[in-house]
Amino acid sequence: MFPIRDHNPSSRIPWVTRAIIAINLLVYLLTAPWAGNLEQLWYEGALYPVAVSQGAWLHGLFTHMFLHAGLMHILGNMVFLWVFGDNLEDQMGHLGFALFYLLGGLAAAGAQIAADPQSEVPMVGASGAIAAVMGGYLLLFPRARVDVLVIFIIFFRIFTIPAFVVLGLWFGIQVFSEISTPAAEGGVAYLAHIGGFVAGPALAAPVWLRRGGPAFWARTHGRPPHPDIEYIRTTIPVVRRRR
Repeated sequence: MFPIRDHNPSSRIPWVTRAIIAINLLVYLLTAPWAGNLEQLWYEGALYPVAVSQGAWLHGLFTHMFLHAGLMHILGNMVFLWVFGDNLEDQMGHLGFALFYLLGGLAAAGAQIAADPQSEVPMVGASGAIAAVMGGYLLLFPRARVDVLVIFIIFFRIFTIPAFVVLGLWFGIQVFSEISTPAAEGGVAYLAHIGGFVAGPALAAPVWLRRGGPAFWARTHGRPPHPDIEYIRTTIPVVRRRR
């Protein structure tokens, strides 16, 4: 189940969201294995919990958010940011969203470091910051409609379901994965995802309260405060030839 779009339009161009996506893609291209000597920048920008715990390598707290470990890693993150980031930027403003994003990433990194401060494994990825975006989206638009692509072997279909179901399932998977995955088999910073997601509503709370808090929910019923986007779905007929 993979979110591909929501029905929640923005009233302004999400310049910061677009810039973050562009920077991540550019950095990935510059630090991928085919980049030659520039690949070393990946290691220099990664976050090392053991170093940060000793007060060193602090730049990694920020630079790790713009590095990724593979093509699917960055594509997945950028799609999630594209789906959910523009609406938070619309509510927070460009500068406010940029600050929210960075603070969410820091909170996510802090959760991972607190759990294993002596880890020497480099940590990279925008997942923690994007998890905060998802948590903030859940607070502001819990009943927004989200289209998800479901793929099962050769079956694939788009379903429209409420944001609280999509995001709640995602968060549940992160918690389950953190609990069930042995530390020795780690490779995904699930605690960073969890920490970012929990930080998201806390960081978005001032915006929610300015909108009226519970009264905002009562007024909008948890949906976007504007008409939804409706997408036209077409089906392609399959012509079977007779033998």
